Amino acid sequence: MNIPSNASAIAPNRVGVEEHQVARRDVDANALNVTDTLSKAGFQALLVGGCVRDLLLGAKPKDFDVATSATPEQVRELFRRSRLVGRRFRIAHVRFGRSEVIEVSTFRGAATSSEADGQRHSEEGLILRDNVYGSLEEDAFRRDFTVNALYYDPATEEVLDFVDGLSDLSTNRLRCIGEPAIRLREDPVRILRALRFQAKLGLDLDPAMDEELDQAAEGLSAIPPARLFDEVSKMLMSGYAQNAWRRIEDTAVRRVLFPNTPPEDELVDRAMANTDARIAAGKPVTPGFLLAVLLWYDYLARSAEARQTKKPGEAAAVAAADALSAQHQILSIPRRFSQFVRDVWSLQRRLEDRYARNITRLATHPRFRAAYDFLVLRAESGEGQGIDEAADWWTRYQDADEETQREFIEGRRSSQPAKRKRRRRRPSRPGSSAGA
Repeated sequence: MNIPSNASAIAPNRVGVEEHQVARRDVDANALNVTDTLSKAGFQALLVGGCVRDLLLGAKPKDFDVATSATPEQVRELFRRSRLVGRRFRIAHVRFGRSEVIEVSTFRGAATSSEADGQRHSEEGLILRDNVYGSLEEDAFRRDFTVNALYYDPATEEVLDFVDGLSDLSTNRLRCIGEPAIRLREDPVRILRALRFQAKLGLDLDPAMDEELDQAAEGLSAIPPARLFDEVSKMLMSGYAQNAWRRIEDTAVRRVLFPNTPPEDELVDRAMANTDARIAAGKPVTPGFLLAVLLWYDYLARSAEARQTKKPGEAAAVAAADALSAQHQILSIPRRFSQFVRDVWSLQRRLEDRYARNITRLATHPRFRAAYDFLVLRAESGEGQGIDEAADWWTRYQDADEETQREFIEGRRSSQPAKRKRRRRRPSRPGSSAGA
């Protein structure tokens, strides 16, 4: 982006703790350890981004990020348990305990010579590499949205605002720093971030950014599939998936990322709401479940086509492989999630059939609960074709005691035709010829 030529001379709006009410004690102890260590070593170090935004909103940040004048290599020298990650944006991860990571990024600035300074763009304006270091002031203008460009100084307990982010936060506005057309083209993933923040925080998109959404969304196809999967997962697992999906389903974002998922679909909407409810209740969730829902219609269409030439079981397997392979070209789905999707899909037909000989084995399958939940959502969405009956049967079966469950199984056995025994062919006598 075009950073103001006088960025280094722009003084921030400094807001004291008596006004913003965020004290040093509200900050994660490990994040303070990082900022204090960097400060003692002679570097600038401030909290930045989502953690500052959430603290100002009275919410508990999920993680804490630090911006500093130290280079990634200098950060690594100060912290024994740290490592450098990323090529496009080189940053340091400082580890505490088994799971906590404080992300430390160096102030970024404007490039004067793209090749010499480490900043590279594609012909379409997409940032391919960005390791241009600069000042705190320049760093503020390089960030995506004004509400994410707020800095908190633990030493003074002041919030530093260069881009009127505090004003936008108070009026519930999500606004790009700079021209939306340029900023969204530089990194189309910002669209997904914007929609996630809109859904999570209840912010209104700035009209200028909203107008650029559809056109900029086409650039998502140039983003590495692995990165897209990470961003989509964050959106789906944010606890606000239903709101986010409702916002994107009629936009080019859906058409680029999930071209075979219909808009305003009852099954998808219910699945998103169900996942949000589970997150709110502290229950486990997986992006695999929502992927199974979002790709369901593509799977059904491919299954119907494959059944014209293949047996049902083989057709289902081929359809699942093809649907996942096609989606993998857009979102690089990790194997553990793609296998989850396969299992949920393959179990649907078995749950619908409810063959007596399979019921006990099905009920102990590792994916049974997920597949059952999927079946119930299909029933609630009005899919029909006996889905209601099957979902009700499995609900009652699970709620029953062991004796009643055996009665359920016997009831299914008596209502289904007995399996025909295959006649064993008699072995040919020595000296006889086939067909004699």
